[in-house]
Amino acid sequence: MSESRQRPPFKGPRWIITLVALVTLVVITALIYPPRNSVTCYMFSGPGCQLYQQFLFVPSRELTDTEAAAQVVTNEIMNLPESKTANPKIAFMFLTPGALPFEPLWEMFLRGHENKFSIYVHASKKSPAHTSNYFVGRDIHSHKVDLSVAWGQISMVDAERRLLAHALIDPDNQHFVLLSDSCVPLFDFNYIYNHLIYANLSFIDCFEDPGPHGNGRYSQHMLPEVEKKDFRKGSQWFSMKRRHAIVVMADSLYYTKFKLYCRPKMEGRNCYADEHYFPTLFNVSMIDPIGIANWSVTHVDWSEGKWHPRLYNARDITPYLLRKIKSIQLAYHVTSDLKKVTTVRPCLWKGEQRPCYLFARKFNPETLDRLMYLFPNYTSLV
Repeated sequence: MSESRQRPPFKGPRWIITLVALVTLVVITALIYPPRNSVTCYMFSGPGCQLYQQFLFVPSRELTDTEAAAQVVTNEIMNLPESKTANPKIAFMFLTPGALPFEPLWEMFLRGHENKFSIYVHASKKSPAHTSNYFVGRDIHSHKVDLSVAWGQISMVDAERRLLAHALIDPDNQHFVLLSDSCVPLFDFNYIYNHLIYANLSFIDCFEDPGPHGNGRYSQHMLPEVEKKDFRKGSQWFSMKRRHAIVVMADSLYYTKFKLYCRPKMEGRNCYADEHYFPTLFNVSMIDPIGIANWSVTHVDWSEGKWHPRLYNARDITPYLLRKIKSIQLAYHVTSDLKKVTTVRPCLWKGEQRPCYLFARKFNPETLDRLMYLFPNYTSLV
């Protein structure tokens, strides 16, 4: 028999281990320093990889000239470096017909945090007589623009965009919250500030409703830019980060569609622009899909099945009610057709399930004293 040849030592594991180590190092580096150029964005995905997200958007048809222009502008905005400021603030934007009855409660909420917030007030009927110094001089004035707002009309969206425009002037404003005259905070300032500033999310309610109060309001006149399958519905009470607010201000294409073809009593339909414009804008243009949380941080009780949400009166204000609202950690959407399909999703903050709501409405002015009495306790309960 021939002598068996002795095999040389196997060197495979050494180079395999080296290769794995190198790949691991590259992956960790990509996670710590998110890629921003086109080559690395194809290789790695992440919240900082805006180019990667854009390549995921593949139009199902040829874009019109106006759509292509809008897409270019949006892409450029989304590719801008994140705005950095040494003093990031939240812009609280109040949309009200007149008086703000809960100013004393908001003053309790804001006191001691003067360098972390800005206030803006859009009063559509008459300028309110402010009771809190935080609100004095914060009204939006315009001698050339009609500030009147009609429920369900595009004027509601105009007012919201006007608030955003004024708030964006201050470069320190990094998050923008739309509130009504009947809104109250559910947590203390620090909790809400950290939740919004460090979430890197915009909370814009958005869901597909095939029923009469959803896609039943759609008009074919919105074609080709807005197809029925892309039409969305949601609460008007948004909370959005600065980059998304700039996208809203840059939009004219989709705004014009809603201005012309979404209004009450049009072609036998009641389309309400404030419930459909923002959700559809961020859905149809695929703006930063992983940067949008599809629920509002403002709680509203629609359980009574009326055209307007439940109004809380003084006798309703108990620690139990406030704890109940604050403990909600699931966002529900129910379609308006006969099937009443319910969609449930957890409210996640950086992967952690948390309470969905930071604010709540609708509260009758008569609840002010009761809310102020309970405020120190109910806002500290997480």
